[in-house]
Amino acid sequence: MEYAIGELAARFGLATHVLRHWEDEGLLTPSRRVAARRVYGQEHVARVAEILIGKDAGFSLEQLRELFAAADRDERRAVMRAQLAQVRARIAQLALSEKMLEHGLRCRHRDYQACPRFQEMIEARIEGVDLATAMDHD
Repeated sequence: MEYAIGELAARFGLATHVLRHWEDEGLLTPSRRVAARRVYGQEHVARVAEILIGKDAGFSLEQLRELFAAADRDERRAVMRAQLAQVRARIAQLALSEKMLEHGLRCRHRDYQACPRFQEMIEARIEGVDLATAMDHD
């Protein structure tokens, strides 16, 4: 089956400019052009799904291009390991945000700025202590 750009984009709920951008980024190439119109095949349906899955996993378009261009399994795994490290760092940051917000919601002080624990965190940050360390005062 063949698809025009609008059909392929609509299949995934995307705007056509997204597919054009992915073409510009080297992630998607039409099978051919007919009367200056892009024509895509079934392999492009799979590629769009793969790009969307990669974006769901947090990959940037540049990282996806690197992943798709990897010559072998080891290179692909290296790209995935690097992405996993970035995801884990974001998870740690989100967990820290969660802890901070939960503390703020549980705090018995009328204003979070009056909370002695919050003031301890401010002092620690002023002294150059990172937030995770500053919050680790339990």
